[in-house]
Amino acid sequence: MSATLRTPDAAASDSALLGPTAEAVRAAGSALRERFGEVVHHRSREELTRALAANDATALDILRPRLTDLCPDAGWVEDELDGGALPPGAWWVVDPAEGNINHLHALPDWAVTATLVRDNQPVLTAVHLPSTGETYTALTGAGAFLDGRPLHVSPTADLGLGIVATSQARPDEDEQVVRRIGSSITAMMLDALVVRAAVPATLHLLAVAAGRIDAFWQFAGARADLLPGALLVTEAGGRLSDAEGRPWTPHSASFLAAAPGVHAQAVATLTR
Repeated sequence: MSATLRTPDAAASDSALLGPTAEAVRAAGSALRERFGEVVHHRSREELTRALAANDATALDILRPRLTDLCPDAGWVEDELDGGALPPGAWWVVDPAEGNINHLHALPDWAVTATLVRDNQPVLTAVHLPSTGETYTALTGAGAFLDGRPLHVSPTADLGLGIVATSQARPDEDEQVVRRIGSSITAMMLDALVVRAAVPATLHLLAVAAGRIDAFWQFAGARADLLPGALLVTEAGGRLSDAEGRPWTPHSASFLAAAPGVHAQAVATLTR
């Protein structure tokens, strides 16, 4: 992810947007928290889809008007599972219920995210975890923060001492991607201390930015589950690439975020 060049006026404008963006994701998270508790049972994919959509709608009813008012000229990404590059200009990339499937199963690992992207570079992001009350924020060139406290990636320099993580980008993955995920987990289990595998990706990336885990990788992926964490990790001092060590873009078929001390070792493991 290359750096975005901004004028002082643009940087000041983006900085002014960050606080209200964080307030918006907290408000949406509060509404979803009221819906959280018992397992939402479903007997078909159609029932599951309706339950997921209900959560999304609850959060979007709050997020969309607030974020549109903040930046009226920004477009809106409708599908949080979409990948690839966006058209030029400013866009809100939002996941109204990141980890929605966890929410429906009464698991605490879910979040609300909102990221402003300009010319395919994330310039600010806010991620709220209603289960813990934590809010993560980042602004290009201004650092990454957890409830106002600066974040820094891990100083670990030995993958063999590190905790690493991966995630399934979406349901119904292509078989080739599924097999690649499986082989990469095996490789990492041989080289890293501990391997975690769970959804959603954003929560793992928050942990990388906070120095709690040392690397996260994923094959395929959607903009909404990678862009917030990508900005947080880079602003916290981490390194981004694809699994082969090449510069990561929204077009990339893989993604790796790691502490600088283990990045090269992670690439070697994933390409072995």
